[in-house]
Amino acid sequence: MFGLDDIPKFLFSFLLIVPIVSIIHQSGHSFMALLFGGQVNFTIGKGRTIFKWKKIKLKSIYFLDSVCIYEKLKYDNRFSHACVYAGGSLANLASIFIVNSLIESSFFTANLFFYQFVYFSVYYTVFSLLPVRFSENSSSDGQAIFDVLRHGKASCNPD
Repeated sequence: MFGLDDIPKFLFSFLLIVPIVSIIHQSGHSFMALLFGGQVNFTIGKGRTIFKWKKIKLKSIYFLDSVCIYEKLKYDNRFSHACVYAGGSLANLASIFIVNSLIESSFFTANLFFYQFVYFSVYYTVFSLLPVRFSENSSSDGQAIFDVLRHGKASCNPD
């Protein structure tokens, strides 16, 4: 049951942990795009831009969403695009294993932050890999991977 004493934990998760997990996810896409020689624009949040550094933007509603837009891959083939789309989930999975390993080695102590971090990382991984078309112009990473492997290009912009 959700009570008043749970509101601080909820706000902590909503305003800190979810954005961290989202940034890790988008960083995975960015890393893979850069690995294959692409150009990357990275935006954290929605709304007006409050900070910009090179190709990274921080928006005023930072906790709402993050997006990585890549273009012009040097190695432009089905495999490289599929890897870019899978990069976010791979980064989330890697972060889960790293956090769990650090807890197992007693470098970190198990606490609410790490439980929620792992929970939201699993959530991001599972739901981004489900092949879902959200609209004509938007699909999940899983749908984009399917489209690029089957048709040679993603038919929608993955979220």
